Amino acid sequence: KAVLTSALLNNLSENSLVLLDEIGRGTSTYDGISIAWAISEFLHDHPKYKAKTMFATHYHEMNEMAKSYNRIKNYNVSVKEVANKVIFLRKLEKGGSEHSFGIHVAKMAGMPEAVVLRAGEIMTLLEQTHSNPGKQNKNSKPTKKTKKEEKDFQLSFFSMNDPNLEEIKNLLTNTDINTLTPVEALLKLAELKKIAGN
Repeated sequence: KAVLTSALLNNLSENSLVLLDEIGRGTSTYDGISIAWAISEFLHDHPKYKAKTMFATHYHEMNEMAKSYNRIKNYNVSVKEVANKVIFLRKLEKGGSEHSFGIHVAKMAGMPEAVVLRAGEIMTLLEQTHSNPGKQNKNSKPTKKTKKEEKDFQLSFFSMNDPNLEEIKNLLTNTDINTLTPVEALLKLAELKKIAGN
């Protein structure tokens, strides 16, 4: 996507119709929003070409751009919630969406109920933390599952007393994934595999 988007931005013309879908995904949230926002500004403020653009994104923060950029208009796909179910109405309406329906979509796609329920719990905790960023307490982060929940939900890859677990944890903790090249990432993966195989 990055290569295609780069080609698009470097080859604009007066006849350009730009269709962008989920630009900035596949990286950290702040990286993604920053990239998507900068691309939107670039297209809006281009000194020569005012390309007609349709930009689909799940970054709600980008709704704010319509307040500062006169050519940006927000639209969303309308939905109806009935008895904790989401019905997509396949209709565009003015205004930005304030809600995500990823967990509903996961349920509709048939993900295990344990995953859907846990995702709902984590989302609630993260939303509480995000809405009160200064409030830090023991409940402001997703908590670890109990041993029983862990056993019911997932098999452990390593036994908890595995000496390799600490070594792998240290290696991962001390790795800055934002600066790794693809080759360095493969080398780290090989190193992890070697540790796990001992």
